[in-house]
Amino acid sequence: MHDQALEKSYDVAIIGGGPGGYVAAIRAAQLGKKVVCIDKRGKLGGTCLNVGCIPSKAMLHISSQYEGLRHHLPVFGIEAQGATINLSTMMEYKTKMVDDLTKGIEGLFRKHKIAFVVGEAQFQATNELAVKTSNGVEVIKAKHIIIATGSESAMVPGIEIDERDVVSSTGALAFERLPRHLVVIGGGYIGLELGSVWHRLGSQVTVVEYADCILPSMDQEIAKNFQRLAAKQGINFIVSSKVLGVTKAVNGLHVKYQSVQGGDTQLLEADKVLVAVGRTPNTKNLGLEKLGVAIDARGRIITDAKFQTSVLGIYAIGDVIAGPMLAHKAEEEGVALAEILCGQAGHVHYGTVPGVVYTHPEIASVGKTEEELKKANIAYKVGKFPMQANSRARAVNQTQGMVKILADASTDKILGVHIIAAEAGTMIHEAVVAMEFSGSAEDLARSFHAHPTLNEAVKEAAWSAFSGQAIHI
Repeated sequence: MHDQALEKSYDVAIIGGGPGGYVAAIRAAQLGKKVVCIDKRGKLGGTCLNVGCIPSKAMLHISSQYEGLRHHLPVFGIEAQGATINLSTMMEYKTKMVDDLTKGIEGLFRKHKIAFVVGEAQFQATNELAVKTSNGVEVIKAKHIIIATGSESAMVPGIEIDERDVVSSTGALAFERLPRHLVVIGGGYIGLELGSVWHRLGSQVTVVEYADCILPSMDQEIAKNFQRLAAKQGINFIVSSKVLGVTKAVNGLHVKYQSVQGGDTQLLEADKVLVAVGRTPNTKNLGLEKLGVAIDARGRIITDAKFQTSVLGIYAIGDVIAGPMLAHKAEEEGVALAEILCGQAGHVHYGTVPGVVYTHPEIASVGKTEEELKKANIAYKVGKFPMQANSRARAVNQTQGMVKILADASTDKILGVHIIAAEAGTMIHEAVVAMEFSGSAEDLARSFHAHPTLNEAVKEAAWSAFSGQAIHI
């Protein structure tokens, strides 16, 4: 339901109420535009808030606390006997937390007088949408229309997702019972995070990845280091392998796989299978074809530097366009586009989009990987520092991981930063800011870092990159 009487004409209409869409709506309204946001889900926040980033982080935190109570606290002298997990209570907490946050966005919409329509939008003309709602079809006109419809889980040919036994990330957030054996197809962000949740809670977890290493798009030294750490934790990895099919058997599910080089097929027995092979843009049923909105070979909407599609007055942001499918990337694009539509110089610097995998330890990355620099024939230098040599990490017994900084060989400009650490997702942001201002490794090394903090490892890696040696190693 929308919170105010629906008008027929707006300055800006946004299809999709996820991180890109709702942020664009708020920023455009702040700048004086009359805005309507249309979303078929019925709740704002998109996949990220409702069945993605946010509920998964709640479950990652809960499972981490449980694992810590059972396995990691005794070293500090804290002993707790008989700890158990109540899945229904965990799910209730997750649901309430999501509901509270979606209501918070609804409150922001009311504050900024943004109309919210629950319905499915389809283009009738360049500046006109037909919105199918529970009350019939509403026609909405707008000078500018933004497509922010996000993405959906990619499918594996021949494998049917029923969200009960064979699930996408949505189903993996809602198991009613602890899986005995969870097979994860895909060793990317989503598969590793959700696999970690259920492994911590007590499930056997096996990850099958097509590439020869998990996280194939990340710096490979970092990815391989993490794979070793996760394997020590008890997660099983089968790499360089493709899943051929999933069939139901008397005792659960049979997952058939084969080496990418061919050879004999192998069988895994599981009771749950998570398909996590990436995401695909949500552009179906929008009526884009009849308007001639250009789409690339991967199904993404083609836009220019100002998010304009091939049709004047229609724009696109977030997962439906090129670039990493990350909520914060969509948010920045939403802000930039709203400002562009209001005559300001909105801009997104894609070279500083951070990526974080919220496993334990966390993995965080910004900028170029070593493989990308080699491929581009860019001369670079490397600075590294192990978390084991960081005093705060030693004090809290979180010594796994490292910081790796790549800097230009001649100018010392930071080109990429890659971290494995307990709080890598927080630590990475000083590197993001430094790179946003074209900072050098020396800039980071000579900046104050409070002692003792985990971020001192960033400072030490920067010292290693610019001078050839860290201080504390």
